[in-house]
Amino acid sequence: MTPRLQKLHDALVQAGVQPRERLNELTLEVPAADYRAVAERLRDEFAFEELIDLCGVDYAAYGDRPREGPRFAAVVHLLSVSKNLRLRVRAFCPDDEFPVLASLVDVWPAANWFEREAFDLYGIVFEGHPDLRRILTDYGFVGHPFRKDFPLSGHVEMRYDPEQKRVVYEPVTIDPREVTPRIVREAHYADTDK
Repeated sequence: MTPRLQKLHDALVQAGVQPRERLNELTLEVPAADYRAVAERLRDEFAFEELIDLCGVDYAAYGDRPREGPRFAAVVHLLSVSKNLRLRVRAFCPDDEFPVLASLVDVWPAANWFEREAFDLYGIVFEGHPDLRRILTDYGFVGHPFRKDFPLSGHVEMRYDPEQKRVVYEPVTIDPREVTPRIVREAHYADTDK
């Protein structure tokens, strides 16, 4: 860890939070109830003036095994321009059925667009957001397409109907199927007698 990152690490520990270091980067995991308060402290006390990115994450079957604990999280990447430091903050939504976190729009206005994107694609609701509505999918879209349990073909398909002179939504006509790769080998593929 670089001396500057070590100094930030020590200051965060003194402030009562425990960051984790991996690959020369710090990650701060905070409970959902403290998410907004920690964000305000990071802005005011630690000079993280800029929110670089905020994204939703679905941790269902993350990696090679199912995850224990909450499924949805918001991950925030912060930048301190004055101190030339970066920090990642992650907060898990306590309820998988209705994931909710506090909005950070009042802390960093740049969170507006990113929170709408996380809402649209993952279904994470940001309490206190001034304009939480879909941003990338259509108004009548059902579901959240970046969730790992979202069907690959979706629920509806759309096409232009020249007789009605408008776009028509219909149920998907593709039968759901599981694509399993087939391995074809010659009869004596593994024989070492040759």
